Amino acid sequence: MLQSVQIFGIKGSQATRAAERFFKERRVQIHFVDLAQKPMSPGEIKRFVDKFKLPALLDTEGKAYEDAGLKYLRMPDPDLLRRIEREPKLLKLPLVRKENRLAVGHDEAAWKEMLG
Repeated sequence: MLQSVQIFGIKGSQATRAAERFFKERRVQIHFVDLAQKPMSPGEIKRFVDKFKLPALLDTEGKAYEDAGLKYLRMPDPDLLRRIEREPKLLKLPLVRKENRLAVGHDEAAWKEMLG
């Protein structure tokens, strides 16, 4: 049976391309969601937040995070979630899902575990 994963990322992102390459090399079918074109659904984001908590999903080293002033700004989670929906570059990409298994960022160990 062909395995498949869902990758949430942005086309130009180096980490997103690394995930695509990782799974393609292992002949895993990829369902790619370009967050620059289509935001994640609230339910999908919630799935990652429930597992990792919101701070773990944020790319605190990224330019988008700094440009948004989030280094110095404290905002409630619902506001932050709305912000992420509008600005996916705030996320530590890619977000990868295989059934109930999730991974955040460039995490080959988690990706290998997903594939069993």
